[in-house]
Amino acid sequence: MKKILNIAILAVVLVLAVVFWWRYYFVFGEGVKAGNLNFFVKKGYVFKTYEGRLIQDGFKSATPGAIQSNEFEFSVTSDSVAAILERNSGKLVELRYKEYLHKLPWRGNSNFVVIEVLKTEEGPKSNNFPN
Repeated sequence: MKKILNIAILAVVLVLAVVFWWRYYFVFGEGVKAGNLNFFVKKGYVFKTYEGRLIQDGFKSATPGAIQSNEFEFSVTSDSVAAILERNSGKLVELRYKEYLHKLPWRGNSNFVVIEVLKTEEGPKSNNFPN
């Protein structure tokens, strides 16, 4: 009886470990997004994480006649990637990211985690500001 109980406990612990890995560490998707880096900040109460928002070109909406902004909110775990993004606020950037099923507090406030900055370039000049 004791042997069966030990095997059952081991099986439950193993199943829970696999479920935890699947929910929080399994990479659901990878991709590249490009747009204007709207903001990039380091924030948090206990876990200080880097958070940013990318504004993508174009307006798309599933509902005809409605306008939807294409915003991509993301987190960054690497200090070297964060340093690059801090210097390029307001510029056009191209980012490689991983998508996880759920977020973790020490990984950021988003399911999307940027792992690499592929390209940065100056955005279009606005005529609203004097040179």
